[in-house]
Amino acid sequence: MVNTPVRIGVTGTHSTGKTVLLRRVEMELRAQGVTVARTGGLAKRAAALGLPKMEHHTAASTEWIMAQTIADEIRLAAAGARVILADRAVIDALAYYTAALEYRDEPSDTADVKRLTLLAAQAAKYDLLLATVPDPAVPPVAGHGYDARYRALVDTHVHRHLADTGTRHVRVPGTPHRQDAAIRVAVRLALSAVPA
Repeated sequence: MVNTPVRIGVTGTHSTGKTVLLRRVEMELRAQGVTVARTGGLAKRAAALGLPKMEHHTAASTEWIMAQTIADEIRLAAAGARVILADRAVIDALAYYTAALEYRDEPSDTADVKRLTLLAAQAAKYDLLLATVPDPAVPPVAGHGYDARYRALVDTHVHRHLADTGTRHVRVPGTPHRQDAAIRVAVRLALSAVPA
């Protein structure tokens, strides 16, 4: 029987501290003896399959990432994780795809976007969704070759999709103080929901 774990997701454009944020939440919870599992690494798995990523995303690559994210979360719940940390919540892939279309100046296929938006409704399953916001004073990680325009488009699309779908979330600007506050909120939520 699958338990009902606490689900905490993170979304946002690249180089905004999503993975570090979740690692810190994970460390805090493990220190309290909570069984935690974290998803992630889907971009690498998609690339290994030859699927396009970043500004080259397609409807198919986006659907694969979304389906894998959902499947990974279900698998971790079935394995008994009391808290699941989703490094890139389902809605993240939709934003990367629609940003890629805008970046390439390509029209969107309404049926594709509608289907993917329905999949993104999985975001409603998160007990807490953290949406990172780029700090203009902090440049992207050097050596990653990120396109600044695409990065900005992803940020716009993440927050647009969150607003359009009415998805409850907490905005997390890149300042250490705001990140610390988000970590405290996530840890408090998890500890209050997980039986002692």
